[in-house]
Amino acid sequence: MLRPVPDTDGAPFWEYAAQGELRVQACAACGELRFPPRPCCPHCQSFESAWRAVSGRGRVWSYVVAHPPLLPDYAAQAPYNVVVVELDEAPRVRLVGNLVAGAGQPLGAFPPESVRIGARVRVVFHDGLPQWVPERP
Repeated sequence: MLRPVPDTDGAPFWEYAAQGELRVQACAACGELRFPPRPCCPHCQSFESAWRAVSGRGRVWSYVVAHPPLLPDYAAQAPYNVVVVELDEAPRVRLVGNLVAGAGQPLGAFPPESVRIGARVRVVFHDGLPQWVPERP
């Protein structure tokens, strides 16, 4: 399976994820949350930043269901979903991942026909990667 290749700006995101924390880069000058991480704030042009913990709650903003043919390791798990999650704390911050039945469950374990735009989700972590599970009422 492919693993993230962190760059200088995004490395802290993956370090926190490996610890089971969801943090998003924030501008230290104006406080605006931003993702993907980058050196300069697109709102005030400050080069100062900090990493803020977020709740890990949000909603499915969009999704796609992948079907073969794919890379061999992924084809065995298809069909599976890839979701874009809009965070509650920052509607302009959207993270990509998979909606799973539970942390560490196979990608294809969540029925693709059950994915819904607007569904409430929360983050879980497995092997240093953020995943998303349905939020229970």
